[in-house]
Amino acid sequence: MIASPCDTQALIPIADALQQLLSDAPRIREVETLPLYKASGRVLAKEIISPVAVPPSDNSAMDGYAFCVADLPSDGVLKISQRIPAGHAPLPLEKGTAARIFTGSVIPPGADCVVMQEQCEVLDGSVRVQAAPEVGNNIRPAGQDIQPGQTVVSAGVRLDGRHLGVIASVGEAEVEVYRRLRVTVLTTGDELVMPGTACQEGQLYNSNYFTLQGLLEPLGVDVLFPGIVPDTPEATRAALAQAAADSDLIITSGGVSVGEEDHVKAAVEALGEINLWRLAIKPGKPLAYGRVGQTPILGLPGNPAAVLVTFLLIARPYLLTQQGVTSVNPLSIPVKSGFERQRSIVRDEYIRAQLQQRDGEWYAGPIHNQSSGVLSSALLADGLLRLPAHQSISAGMTLEFFPFAAWLG
Repeated sequence: MIASPCDTQALIPIADALQQLLSDAPRIREVETLPLYKASGRVLAKEIISPVAVPPSDNSAMDGYAFCVADLPSDGVLKISQRIPAGHAPLPLEKGTAARIFTGSVIPPGADCVVMQEQCEVLDGSVRVQAAPEVGNNIRPAGQDIQPGQTVVSAGVRLDGRHLGVIASVGEAEVEVYRRLRVTVLTTGDELVMPGTACQEGQLYNSNYFTLQGLLEPLGVDVLFPGIVPDTPEATRAALAQAAADSDLIITSGGVSVGEEDHVKAAVEALGEINLWRLAIKPGKPLAYGRVGQTPILGLPGNPAAVLVTFLLIARPYLLTQQGVTSVNPLSIPVKSGFERQRSIVRDEYIRAQLQQRDGEWYAGPIHNQSSGVLSSALLADGLLRLPAHQSISAGMTLEFFPFAAWLG
């Protein structure tokens, strides 16, 4: 547990907040066994150790002819003694002959090279080799990819098609994975209505739920949504208590600031505790973290762009840590600033930015509208660009860029 609630007057740097949150995140321990074809997106609980070599035998990298280099006569002509399609076991190679061989076929005992068919002339029952072969040419040795006893996928990896293909290549049909995380999403506000409902004056469509659902489901979690929570202390407390009973994590949007209608923070304190509040980032300052009973809660801001930014920077690594993922840091790349900003602010700012390539180098510049209430600008952006606190920005300076493709791909 985090030792004590944060000073409500202080803004917590994002690095410090992440260190606290990730060390406090309760890990899922329950494990289930799944067939490989159902394991995409799940987190591996037990490492995969290969029982076999891949490939299991020396095999040909080309369609061509296999023979022993030392047996090649001066005229380059060898009798063809056998034909070896892929998937068929070869016979030992007759001395002084060649075998017609195909890509992936097992190299016959007695052969030590393969010459591709384009470098050979087929005669009547023989072949003339028109290249100067060397021992080992075009032969993929047994175990070139994977050796027996080798760890091919470590525990704590979220599986995708790359991992599944490698696991299948060593003959494993099942994997042990952590159970799916259950996440309740609570969106608060009397002004919210769901899409498909007529939007009256003063109301807004509930975009935050769909943003969060779309970000959560690719992470392999079960998303629970009990509906929009009315802006009353009683309804907020009831929704939080039910969510704590149903899920491993609660994520809210809105209600964690200091307005008279912001009830989430007070409700959490009534049912549990707030351990962290108000980050030194823009957008997303009014983020809260705590517990309702024993269930952790992340209170994200209510503004749509702030929801996107704080989920990617804070909630996503927290969720991955809960799931048992061992590497949760987002990919960042250095780029050059394509703009200037003389003023500095006291918070790290994460702006929606576009990339442009100039003279072989990547530059990033802001999308025009950076309001935390404007979500559509994220569709024009390639990612988030970090503008460090207390620094002016000069054209050409190196900045940290977080591509959306790495988060959302």
